[in-house]
Amino acid sequence: MATKKVSLACSVCGSRNYTTNSNANNRTERLEVKKFCRHCNQHTIHKETK
Repeated sequence: MATKKVSLACSVCGSRNYTTNSNANNRTERLEVKKFCRHCNQHTIHKETK
């Protein structure tokens, strides 16, 4: 199985704070996770970017 490395970007400020390995074969939509953004200093939704 091939996994690809994806970045998670904050939906508020747009900064890319996290990276993760993802198996894109099983999903049709982008990953959304609620994580802490150190630039916004709060928990926000982080979306998968290219």
